[in-house]
Amino acid sequence: MASYDKTIATAASLAASLMLVRSLASELLPSEVRDMLSSALSNLRSRMTWQHTIIIEETEGWSSNRVYNAVRAYLATRINTDISMQRLRVSSTDETAEKMVISMEAGEEMADVYGGVEFRWCLVSREVKGDPNNNGNGQREIKSYEVSFHKKHKEKALKEYLPFIVATAKAIKDEEKSLNIYMNEYSDEWSPIDLQHPSTFATLAMDQKQKQSIMDDLNRFIKRKDYYRRIGKAWKRGYLLYGPPGTGKSSLIAAMANHLRFDIYDLELTGVESNSDLRRLLVGMTNRSILVVEDIDCTIELKQREDEEQAKSSSTEKKAEDKVTLSGLLNFVDGLWSTSGEERIIIFTTNYKERLDPALLRPGRMDMHIHMGYCTREAFRILANNYHSIDYHVTYPEIEGLIEEVTVTPAEVAEVLMRNDDTDVALSDLVVLLNSKKEDANQIKNESKQVEEEKDANEMKTENKQVDEKKDANETMDDSTEDESS
Repeated sequence: MASYDKTIATAASLAASLMLVRSLASELLPSEVRDMLSSALSNLRSRMTWQHTIIIEETEGWSSNRVYNAVRAYLATRINTDISMQRLRVSSTDETAEKMVISMEAGEEMADVYGGVEFRWCLVSREVKGDPNNNGNGQREIKSYEVSFHKKHKEKALKEYLPFIVATAKAIKDEEKSLNIYMNEYSDEWSPIDLQHPSTFATLAMDQKQKQSIMDDLNRFIKRKDYYRRIGKAWKRGYLLYGPPGTGKSSLIAAMANHLRFDIYDLELTGVESNSDLRRLLVGMTNRSILVVEDIDCTIELKQREDEEQAKSSSTEKKAEDKVTLSGLLNFVDGLWSTSGEERIIIFTTNYKERLDPALLRPGRMDMHIHMGYCTREAFRILANNYHSIDYHVTYPEIEGLIEEVTVTPAEVAEVLMRNDDTDVALSDLVVLLNSKKEDANQIKNESKQVEEEKDANEMKTENKQVDEKKDANETMDDSTEDESS
């Protein structure tokens, strides 16, 4: 007890001495000397400690700090792996509260490892004095994330770790954002609605090799920003989808949007009055979006460039300029106006590729031509798995054999599979449909064969008649010659 009392007395005496020295220094030493001593002590403490800390506040002036928001989104994906945290914050901005956001509570800490280095995070909340005249509230809360690490990893934290967090948060935001589909409600304005199309490449009724080729092309495109800038081209990609109706062109567009997390702009050219209105619409598109012009061959009668030149030289020059023209559309696809946005996909669809102007089809405008054909064996199996969750059925050999013989669209197959929840009944109905198509095809084939045979018979009959007429003419000529000789 005596030793404890002595220790307390010594500590108190030392503290009093330090306070006295500090007081004397404040009174006797000039302010410049005091500042120099304070700076020297701070540098000494900095050299003696191994830990560095970066502070990321919630706001920067009156604006929100985007790095803070990125850190919050990133740490939310790491919280579940840190079982040491005892207090969590859960919130939701969804009316149904189905999507919950988990975040740190003030005062809690968690560790994250990046590149073999441990970074320790802490959420700090503090009250600061505000404007007393602002609604009577004289204080406000400021939150900040603090990350601590060994001082030798300072460069790694600033140049690698934090940029990695920002990039990861951006990817999370792109993945979670709700998609929109826009339509041109008026001549030069877009009107958005939620895009909730469930189509994905996994559910798309298309051969796997073709699907993989499209996905690889899309993935390569979104990673090549620096490449497009280096070669001096606009960061865009054009796709032409062609094939019979019901082969899945619209489903493929939705799958591409869901895969890239891009909004869709569905351009109805018949609702656009002039090239200037078209430019205003297209410039109003956001980056990371898909422009779709469906049935490009019949949506509007796009004037050929030769026709445009003739129109300009005629008395109807002003009237021609007021119409949407092929060159006006092409000028946005790969002309000067094509650089008005970045990371854009342009998709044209048509049932008849041969009807399109060759100017639309060349590389640089439509870079990838995708044929959407009739249902194949592989596409049928994907549809059967989508609608009935099966990988095989006893009817598969018969159905696949019939699919090889007849032409049936994926839409027709899907319609039959949706009619009944009983798998056996649905597949039996599909067999009936395919057999019916086979009979119709055979009937058409027989009728065509009969027509050809009748045509051949008529041609033969005509040919024989011509031969007989020629023979009769020759005999008449011979008789006439004999009479003259006599």
